[in-house]
Amino acid sequence: MIRFSVISLLAAVALPAAAQPPAVAPTMPAPSSQPPAPQVILPPAIVTPPPVPLPQPSAAQEKWLNEWLKGGAVQGLMARARATGELKGDALLSAVLDRAKALSTGRVDTADFLEIWALRPARFDPRPGLAKAIAEDRLPQWALSLTPPYAGYDGLRKGLANYERIRDAGGWPTLTAQSSPDVVRARIAIEDKSVTPGEKLVDVLQRAQRRYGLNPTGLLDARTLRELNVPVDDRIAAIMANMERWRWMPRQLPVNRVQVNIAAAVLTVFEGDQPVTSMRAVTGAPDNATPMLVSSIHSIVVNPPWNVPASIAKRELWPKGRAALIRQGYKIVGTPETGERIVQPAGPNSALGRLKFDFNNPFAVYLHDTPSRAKFSSYDRLASHGCIRLEKPVPLAELMVASDPDLAGKIQSLIDTGKTQRVSLPKEVAVYLLYWTAFAGNNGTMNFRSDPYGWDKLLAAKIEASSRRVDPTAAPAATIASKD
Repeated sequence: MIRFSVISLLAAVALPAAAQPPAVAPTMPAPSSQPPAPQVILPPAIVTPPPVPLPQPSAAQEKWLNEWLKGGAVQGLMARARATGELKGDALLSAVLDRAKALSTGRVDTADFLEIWALRPARFDPRPGLAKAIAEDRLPQWALSLTPPYAGYDGLRKGLANYERIRDAGGWPTLTAQSSPDVVRARIAIEDKSVTPGEKLVDVLQRAQRRYGLNPTGLLDARTLRELNVPVDDRIAAIMANMERWRWMPRQLPVNRVQVNIAAAVLTVFEGDQPVTSMRAVTGAPDNATPMLVSSIHSIVVNPPWNVPASIAKRELWPKGRAALIRQGYKIVGTPETGERIVQPAGPNSALGRLKFDFNNPFAVYLHDTPSRAKFSSYDRLASHGCIRLEKPVPLAELMVASDPDLAGKIQSLIDTGKTQRVSLPKEVAVYLLYWTAFAGNNGTMNFRSDPYGWDKLLAAKIEASSRRVDPTAAPAATIASKD
């Protein structure tokens, strides 16, 4: 059981410059005993450097830039592009700068993010790079440097092109439980080019089920039908949303890190930028979404007690009554702030299990152990209050302390003492909580996960709306999956 509370992110507000008092001519000398008026100290002026001047592109460069601008749909910045006349002068440069920023840090402005999308792209000014590229006549190289340098992004870009071709060819038929094997096989072959006409249907279905993160039973059950009948426009929206999230990522990831795919409920450990281990996790239920964020794990609490969040206590525990809570091992502690709070002491039945991995974030979420192991065998693992429950917390802890000779190999011994203690890591470990619902497999075939929080359709709609507002190449009435 995990807590989740969204705290509003505070925006920095610039202080107004101190106003000078109006000058007043004195009518009589001030008494000598009166202290001098305090000196008004004005804040230092904020000097904003002038924008980097852009050289005028040559005719050939203008032609190349106009062609490049036609690729917005290819990069997932809009569902459909429209033909536009040749842009010139300031209009062309403005459109190019806007496109460069969209490709580098995202089409959607961070002011339009949900608070729970706490992953924020770095600031980026495209003017210096564009000015240099025009002056050195290296526009193609500059343009290639704008998109995320990750195979994951490139796989989505290729997948997007494929699904747009499927859309333009009419999409795919709707299946039912009575659809013939040949119809089902042909439907799956639209997405999976490895399907052969004589292949056993059970094998075709199992491969499709793995791509959707479903239990590979080989049966055309209700969940498999639902995934196969997702409209192609929704798949395009998912790919667009995931491409946008890649644009929010830093251009260089820490080589040693922990990544959690919230939608798939899987944790992966990277060392030297290579995945070394992964495990199943339990992430936030749709009404207790796990936030997207980046932070650093700084310590591990061994045998942690659980200070039950007030929201969970009010909704789930206080209705049981004080006597029942005490019988179940909870403690009721008085506090000056709220009067009383509920604490579950450390032990084998604690909701946090034996280990808690702490990292700073405004949502009070963390990684932790759990005594409830049954959910890890399920293919539906979005069930927590927002934190991440771990299938193999002890091996993860051992990896994190391996470089400390005083701690290496001793995590289980610390647990066995039964004592609550905080262990500082020898080196902080970066942690990324991400929401990947579309990604390309090794053979290029797209994999999808359900959109449990509805973030794909919402983000795709925001991408489309943002493009229509500012991009002259965006079609005014693009087809995109609705938020409903």
